[in-house]
Amino acid sequence: MNQIDLKGRVAVVTGGAQGIGYATAQRMLRSGATVALWDIDGARLQAAQASLSALGTVSTAEVELTDEASVAAASAATLKAHGAIHILVNNAGITGGNGVTWELDPAMWRRVVEVNLIAPYLTCRAVVPHMIRQGYGRIVNIASIAGKEGNPNASAYSAAKAGVIGLTKSLGKELAGFDIAVNCITPATAQTRI
Repeated sequence: MNQIDLKGRVAVVTGGAQGIGYATAQRMLRSGATVALWDIDGARLQAAQASLSALGTVSTAEVELTDEASVAAASAATLKAHGAIHILVNNAGITGGNGVTWELDPAMWRRVVEVNLIAPYLTCRAVVPHMIRQGYGRIVNIASIAGKEGNPNASAYSAAKAGVIGLTKSLGKELAGFDIAVNCITPATAQTRI
C-alpha cells in the first residue's frame, strides 16, 4: 500500500461513515492523519468511529451538509477539537432516482443537487477561510464519471457532479496563491450500501 506522510494533519471526510468515505478515512489514519468524520447517519458514525479509532484519532459530527448552520457548527466543533483543518474530502453524495429526465420528481432532483453540489460548496465556504489563515490546505472533491459523460436516466446526479467538476476548477484557480490545492476525482460505479 502506498503511504504518504500525513502526521500532524487534520482531515475532514464528509460521508465518512461508510463506503468511499470510510475507506478514505482508513487510508488517512494509516498515513498518520487525525480524521473528523462528518455524516448525517449518527448510528453509522458511532460504528465507524469505534472501528477506525484503532488506527488513530477519530472525531465525528452529525451534519446535514445541505444546511449552512449545521456545516458551520461541524466546522467549529472540528476546529475546537483538533485546532485545524488541513484536508477536506467532499465525499458525501446520493444518486437519487433513476428515470428519464422529464419523468423525474422535481423534489428528488433538487435534493440530489443539494447533497451533491450545494453541500460541497457549503463545506468549502466554511473551511477555506481557516485554510487561508493557516497558509495551507488540500481539498478533494469526489465527483463522478457521470459528471463528465452524462449518464442516461440519471440527469440530476450527472448535472450535480458536472457542477462539482466546475466548482473544483473555479475554487482551485481562486486558491492558487494560498498553498491550497483543490482537486477532483471522477470514479465510475462503486458498490456501496446506497
